[in-house]
Amino acid sequence: MTKYIFITGGVVSSLGKGISASSIGRILKSRGLNISIQKIDPYINVDAGTMNPYQHGEVFVTEDGAETDLDLGHYERFIDTNLSSYSNVTTGKIYSSVISKERRGDFLGATVQV
Repeated sequence: MTKYIFITGGVVSSLGKGISASSIGRILKSRGLNISIQKIDPYINVDAGTMNPYQHGEVFVTEDGAETDLDLGHYERFIDTNLSSYSNVTTGKIYSSVISKERRGDFLGATVQV
């Protein structure tokens, strides 16, 4: 049976949410459990690549070339698993996807709302 653990702490950086998630993942993996990890960021930027590193921190590049939050680097090292762009979701990435679908006509002219 799949179980989920959510670690929240608002938008304040440097509270240790990423290290906490990484540590919990390592503990669970060492107990023989299969784990997966995902970072969900509320910012409207599509990715961390163009964000000011003084405001947001360094960028971590995944195996498939995605420019992500530094926490994904911690996740990879702690749980010894290569992550991809699918391991990082931002509000901007979701908006970009929805807008692209709307422009292609995927919603058949329906009103798309938040």
